[in-house]
Amino acid sequence: MSTSPQPDVRSGRLSTEAYAKAFGDATPRLTPSQALLEAERCLYCFDAPCATACPTSIDVPSFIKRIGDGNLRGSARTILDSNPLGGMCARVCPTENLCEAVCVRNTQEDRPVAIGRLQRFAVDALMESDKPQIFTRAPATGKKIAVVGAGPAGLACAYTLARQGHNVVVFDARPKAGGLNEYGLASYKTPDDFAQAEVQWLLDIGGIEIRKGWKLETTEQFETLRNNYDALFLGMGLANTHQLGVAGETLTGVQDAIQFIATLRQTEDLSTLPIGRRVVVIGGGMTAVDAAVQSKLLGAEEVHMVYRRGVETMSASVAEQEWAQTNGVTIHHWLAPAELLGSAGHVTGVKFARQALVNGKPAPTGDTVTLEADMVLKAIGQTLGNPLLAHVGLTLQGGRIATDAEGQTNLSGVWAGGDCRAGGLDLTVEAVEHGKQSALAIHAQLMGK
Repeated sequence: MSTSPQPDVRSGRLSTEAYAKAFGDATPRLTPSQALLEAERCLYCFDAPCATACPTSIDVPSFIKRIGDGNLRGSARTILDSNPLGGMCARVCPTENLCEAVCVRNTQEDRPVAIGRLQRFAVDALMESDKPQIFTRAPATGKKIAVVGAGPAGLACAYTLARQGHNVVVFDARPKAGGLNEYGLASYKTPDDFAQAEVQWLLDIGGIEIRKGWKLETTEQFETLRNNYDALFLGMGLANTHQLGVAGETLTGVQDAIQFIATLRQTEDLSTLPIGRRVVVIGGGMTAVDAAVQSKLLGAEEVHMVYRRGVETMSASVAEQEWAQTNGVTIHHWLAPAELLGSAGHVTGVKFARQALVNGKPAPTGDTVTLEADMVLKAIGQTLGNPLLAHVGLTLQGGRIATDAEGQTNLSGVWAGGDCRAGGLDLTVEAVEHGKQSALAIHAQLMGK
């Protein structure tokens, strides 16, 4: 297949109305009648498998029963007491793989209770009420904790500590707090600036200060935090993106998918955002799906999502893969990038080597496939990529920070959680649990409990 010498990348492919429709709420909230009917499907299991499957251990039957009773405020309290970012998690958590996967209704009706949508219904009702902050701070302890990173783990840690009466300073490199909730998720999952509304709700508890434009880069910074604060929590996420390691990677039109999503999320007028007519997304996770679907929604005519292994090992859930295909994305398997082709310095296509399993590992078969592309988005995972962490003495495991079950590192007074912590699932809900559990451990240690 020959590649086009004239890349077609431009903005304004759609009408204003089309952009608004394309990037509207992908899963609109339930109506009160729908929520009531769905809540009545719950069997309120005594030994509820859904609560066990939730990384933050939300008492699912309890919050659903309160919806059925018309007590939305009580329902939201149950959710947020376990998961302070329950509103965002209700929108982006892969419930089909967690709580809903073990719902007993699956065996009776072949359809689980819509736990995620019910969770959103309750939390949204609280957030839009006259008094959305239902928790109060404990008496001041006089203790001060530093948190690096204002993503889900850092925010959950800060909020949990603030509720216990501690003062928290959150340091973050970005102009806005929220981490991947603000910069890394598809906009159709979090419309109406919900990420910032949730951040504001968290800050309303009091005792939390966010210092923006601050990046951990030197040993002196690290030691200053350890010396000036009673504890330190690291929740900086993963800053660097894996490289393809093939020729042509520096061509214009090739970029990281996470940066593409961040730019899109911060662009108010989507008609000004250029998109290629033909887009190739390399990767098999949820970031790849978000990048691919949003490329299609911006007006790309052809969008290909390409993964080097089979469908069974893709980290994107089945629901996410189906969502991509529903939106016109073509998914390819067993293709590994071999070369990025270009003309006049701009990418024009990607040459892939077909793969097959050999002794349990993918290996090239000798066949190649070339896909034309005006834009190529890389979504092949991220790395911590901060040599400072090893220099200050932190033990690393697989390039991430090693901790115990409560998030404590090998350094006294230092905890870590979220994507930067070794051994995780790279899920927002898990990052929240990391932050919460570390906060409780910090509180117990500081108060001598």
